[in-house]
Amino acid sequence: MSEDSMPNRNAFETHDIRDSKKKVSCSVIATICLVMFSTAAQAAFQLPEGEKITNPIVIGRGIPQKEAYEPFDPKIGRNFDLRNLWMRADLRVRPEYRNNVCFGGGIGLGGNCNVVNATATANNIAGKANDQFVQQMTRLGIGYDLSPDVNFYLEFIDSRTWGGNGTPVGAGGAGNNGDPIIHTCGSTPAQGGRPVCSLGIRAGYMLIRNFAGVQGLGLKAGRQYLVFGDQSLFGHFDWANTGFSFDGIMMQYSTSIIDTHAGWFRTAETDLVQGAALGSGNPNITNGTVSPTSPAKNAAGDADLFIIYNQIKAVPGFLIEPFYVYYKNNLGGGDISSQGLGTPKHGNQTRHTIGNRIAMKKGYFDASSEVVYQFGQMGDTAASASSLCGEPGGEGKCLHINAWATRNWIGYTAFNLPGKPRIAFNFDYASGDGRANCTLNSAYGPCGTANTFENFFPTNHIHMGYLDVMAWKNMMSFSGNFQARVTKDDHIEVWYTNLHLANARDNWYRASQGVYVFSRPDNTVTHIGDEVDVVWTHFFMNGMVAFQGGYGHLFPGPYISHNLGRHAVGQDWAYAQLWINF
Repeated sequence: MSEDSMPNRNAFETHDIRDSKKKVSCSVIATICLVMFSTAAQAAFQLPEGEKITNPIVIGRGIPQKEAYEPFDPKIGRNFDLRNLWMRADLRVRPEYRNNVCFGGGIGLGGNCNVVNATATANNIAGKANDQFVQQMTRLGIGYDLSPDVNFYLEFIDSRTWGGNGTPVGAGGAGNNGDPIIHTCGSTPAQGGRPVCSLGIRAGYMLIRNFAGVQGLGLKAGRQYLVFGDQSLFGHFDWANTGFSFDGIMMQYSTSIIDTHAGWFRTAETDLVQGAALGSGNPNITNGTVSPTSPAKNAAGDADLFIIYNQIKAVPGFLIEPFYVYYKNNLGGGDISSQGLGTPKHGNQTRHTIGNRIAMKKGYFDASSEVVYQFGQMGDTAASASSLCGEPGGEGKCLHINAWATRNWIGYTAFNLPGKPRIAFNFDYASGDGRANCTLNSAYGPCGTANTFENFFPTNHIHMGYLDVMAWKNMMSFSGNFQARVTKDDHIEVWYTNLHLANARDNWYRASQGVYVFSRPDNTVTHIGDEVDVVWTHFFMNGMVAFQGGYGHLFPGPYISHNLGRHAVGQDWAYAQLWINF
């Protein structure tokens, strides 16, 4: 994450306006205004010699922009230097095919293959879930270095699904109001209310190194990536066609022995929509869409993320990374709870996360071990949960959080052999809760805990098999991985993963962290299945262009048949992608 690094630099000169030496007094419709100007070399908004303001317009400004509001504003681009401008871009096209997504049955709106039922019988959604589609991702990043210590960066992203715009059916369908003619946000089809926007902002921030003259102290403010450790909790997730990025502020302090990151990020805002012109006094945008007792009805109904992440470099060959994460979700317990207490980012929760990762690289060996513990409280509006709290709506956070997870791997790379083959072994575990469905059906028992591990915002695709059938929550897996560079431009990888649930009565959660299969209330089977993946990558144009093809198959275990009520059919997945970057 090169854009996230904040190396030590010499302190830069500030361009702030320090003092004012010219004043112009004027009267406009009985209003007296005082306009102040600076004579500093880099300061803007100085009245040119011989100019006189005869009809000033009162404009309430925060920090003025470089636009000619009035004659005494600077010309646009006055301080621009082309040598400080830089760009990056990439484009990826990926067709993907998946067969038997739900192992012989249909798939629900929430991505689940069955539903909760009180009879403790296996069930599945009727239908057939085979799919193929093509996605295209285009990114363009524009950076400008105001000085060696001050950087501006903006990254556009266009996430496109071929054929995904417009109305595919109906009078205006069949291409007449579909993808071939709709390329912007200029039309919103009535059929299903499909969005037609695809262009967005992946990143947009200012980066200031040696902030306030303190060597090694950096500040990044704006939309940015969060990539820590093995991306188990926070990653870029660039496998997805959009990826993760976050709005907030990150401080970093770097020394020769430790780097410390501390940041605050807002992940949900209920008072203002994107593009809102003003904030003060705005009505809550969730009014009328949530329950009257929901915290989302008040001005504090937001979700916030606080992170402190350290990287200790004092031990040769080792990285030690202790961290703390505070997640506060003030949305209502009934607003984000459709899949039970294991719903990702469940509403009305206060979650503390402490952990440590130790990474080692010595000679031909490399290893990593990460242990994470979560505690806190959660509330839910379901009757079985709210009765514990003694408050209307169950917003008293009476469900106790006690969850943990660990990720471990060890690898050996034979650098002295042709192709530099590498073999690695992994073990992953994340806790579940046998009463995770207690708010959905009384057959699962009374509520009392919410011990399903929260996976936050990870890159799961690189950890537990490429089929993306498993999140780092209520799971246990063992895997082996082999990879080699058979030529200087060709890389192959073979991966085997043995998948289990940690708690048989909690659900199976797919990589996107939603429920894949609801476990029966009497379920005791944990073996989901065995996954085998093969991926080949060919690089050319000195690595600026790459082609990759992959295939994976999941051999179903007894858990799938036991909970879906049919002889399980294996799942196949294949893809090819062409990627160019500069």
